Amino acid sequence: MIVPFMPQATGKSGRPFNDHRLMTEGIIYRYRAGIPWRDLPEHFGPWQSVWKRHRRYSLDGTWDTVLAALLTRADAAGLIDWEVSVDSTVNRAHQHGTNMARTTGGPSNDKNLLIEPEDHAIGRSRGGLTTKVHALVDGNMRPLVLFLGPGQGGDSPLFENLMEAVKARQARAGQVRTCPARAMADKAYSSKAIRAYLRERGLQCVIPEKEDQKDNRKRKGSAGGRPVEYDREACKRRNVVERSFNTMKQWRGLATRYDKLALTYRSTTVLQAVFIWSTA
Repeated sequence: MIVPFMPQATGKSGRPFNDHRLMTEGIIYRYRAGIPWRDLPEHFGPWQSVWKRHRRYSLDGTWDTVLAALLTRADAAGLIDWEVSVDSTVNRAHQHGTNMARTTGGPSNDKNLLIEPEDHAIGRSRGGLTTKVHALVDGNMRPLVLFLGPGQGGDSPLFENLMEAVKARQARAGQVRTCPARAMADKAYSSKAIRAYLRERGLQCVIPEKEDQKDNRKRKGSAGGRPVEYDREACKRRNVVERSFNTMKQWRGLATRYDKLALTYRSTTVLQAVFIWSTA
């Protein structure tokens, strides 16, 4: 299903890439088991070849291309539930993935996903050195967009980037689906800027208001504006994004970050999304 969207060029030895399935299964095996690359079973061939293939596909955006193609097919078949939910999860970074020099405050939230951030999307939070996966999922808890950031980074700054990255193409050529039916998130995303952004796009906002925001509004009286209204029944379905993170962390190599480079680690989250959508 996905091989037409993968590179068909020859390697340095001049042989074509005719082992896509074996290499992909080797990559998936490594992250599902959470083992070092050197411990990859011999069935998959030299571990260096499997690692280099994943590294190459991470750098050239192959996994993103495959996911976009699968989303195009899914949207044409009506398989995407456009009631989307946004959230993030914090994953602990293993010492094997943190022994690189990094500059704090690097562009981890850059929209260009194929640029390695200076801090490698690793930050120090109360849980130690961590990285944060930001996700936008559909109503069936299947990932549509996946970003990476440092563990101490905020959630709301990436909301608009996640929404803008929804690029599932519709069946008619030239049209791109960029407007979900509604957007749901928890109180961490409660801000006037996010609500204004969703209003401008004509999207229903299902985001509860923070308690301190309620208190500030009430203190201002009539100048504080109207209370925030949202569909409370729809908000009960927001847990699809939490369940999606639970599925993601079934891959032990994603639950704990062993990768030094943010590009490689994020591409693995995209590969898991490819795995999920290929069975949709």
